Amino acid sequence: MFQKRILILVFLALAVILISAGCAPGANPAAEATAPATAEPTTAAVEITDGLGRQVQLAAPAQRIVSLAPSNTEILFAIGAGDQVVGRDEFSDFPSQVKDLPSVGGGFGDYNLEAIVNLEPDLVLAAEINTPEQVQALADLGLNVFWLANPTSMDEMYANLLTVGQLTGHEAEAAELAASLEERVAEVERLVAGAGESPSVFYELDSTEPNAPWTAGPGTFIDTLISMAGGENVAADIEGQYVQLSLEKLVIEDPDIILLGDAAYGATPESVGQRSGWESLAAVENGRVYPFDDNLVSRPGPRLVEGLETLAKLLHPELFD
Repeated sequence: MFQKRILILVFLALAVILISAGCAPGANPAAEATAPATAEPTTAAVEITDGLGRQVQLAAPAQRIVSLAPSNTEILFAIGAGDQVVGRDEFSDFPSQVKDLPSVGGGFGDYNLEAIVNLEPDLVLAAEINTPEQVQALADLGLNVFWLANPTSMDEMYANLLTVGQLTGHEAEAAELAASLEERVAEVERLVAGAGESPSVFYELDSTEPNAPWTAGPGTFIDTLISMAGGENVAADIEGQYVQLSLEKLVIEDPDIILLGDAAYGATPESVGQRSGWESLAAVENGRVYPFDDNLVSRPGPRLVEGLETLAKLLHPELFD
């Protein structure tokens, strides 16, 4: 079970689900349709260098796309290219209509190459969860493959939207979406700038071992977003991006807030309070243990902005009254 959870974390953009919107202040359960108003798609030839330094050439924007990562799938639908997606990886589940698309596998990194070929895609959109060897195997089958690098900042995420917009003929929608997301981030930063003391935060990825739960350290979007939302990640000074934090360290840090990114695996505020040694933590005593939709912070796509907004409302609810 533990290995399965950790592998899923890696393959979902390196982090480990669903926060009920009623559990987190300000969450919007209906916000599945993030695409801006549809514009007339462009039809010019496309030539772009992907994240592996490969020159990808398309005679025209792709019309039959297979997505190999949840973040890619979410980007495609968010920029208005959802109707051009003909296949998706096993973990892609947002927006809800994605589940109706045929799956090409991807569980633990295994893809059904025959299924991909049979879908006759003019573009396979890969991500960092896909190895260069997998990309080459697909290219050897005569497929156009574009490897989209994971962003390390919001600016790079906006740039990814524009790149996928160019690949699909939806440059205008991608630019409009990027601009709107940038405005939302700026608003959060404006509000948080007026906040008082930054609460300390423990973000839990996996609690299979309650005395050494997994968390996100420096260099992760989780750490970045906690900071942008006006908080302090208690694992920010630990070496490694995804690490186990000892209970002793957790007690010393005594976080003000605990976020359960492993809520989909059964972690609840009630169960946290029943763990030996956890009952005296400030977050537990003050009732500031919250389930959290890990997909909002672990999938490097447009919903990172929703993740930032949700974090800010949890960390500084007084700013959003």
